Amino acid sequence: MNLVRYGIVIIVILTLATTILVYPSLPDQIPSHWNSVGEVDGYLPKLLGVLIIPLLVISFTGLFFLLPRIDPLKENYPKFQQYYEGFILVFAAFLFIIQLQILLWGMGYPINPTFLFPLILGALFIYLGFLIEHAEQNWFVGIRTPWTLSSERVWKKTHALGGTLFKIAGIIAIAGVFFGKYSLWFALVPILVASVYIVIYSYVEYGRERTNAIR
Repeated sequence: MNLVRYGIVIIVILTLATTILVYPSLPDQIPSHWNSVGEVDGYLPKLLGVLIIPLLVISFTGLFFLLPRIDPLKENYPKFQQYYEGFILVFAAFLFIIQLQILLWGMGYPINPTFLFPLILGALFIYLGFLIEHAEQNWFVGIRTPWTLSSERVWKKTHALGGTLFKIAGIIAIAGVFFGKYSLWFALVPILVASVYIVIYSYVEYGRERTNAIR
């Protein structure tokens, strides 16, 4: 087992252990949702509220390790395995931080989500940029449009651009910490714009490739 996999196991264990340790100190209702200015506007029963994130961590971690085994293009995963497993680590850490925020709020130590979420979302987007630009053709990871899956050249060009755009979107998301209640828009708008543009770009590039092939 490599260091990244050890890290993933450690984060999963930390998520479970921290939740079990803090659980007796939590009130019967804990925060589960916050509005745009960081105020709690939703609660869940304690047991349900603390179980959601650990279940997500375990489920997604298991799913991410399963995907390379069932992908028809599984032979391409070793080419970007370090970035793929690095993403699993980053994603597990992302969920762990969210769980810590929920637990701390429940214990009476509020952390403003308009400050925390832009930081962790931005970091997640930036790492996704590295994963995307290194991903080889496969059916589960990356920018999987009909046009990228039909042409290796279009895949590579689209992912090179997509990686850059996701990193830029991540930086903009992090900048949202300075804009309070508008911080969510700094995370959502750039990533949505980048995603739509990348899909269109892959279509246009595939059209150019087909046109050049006919000539």
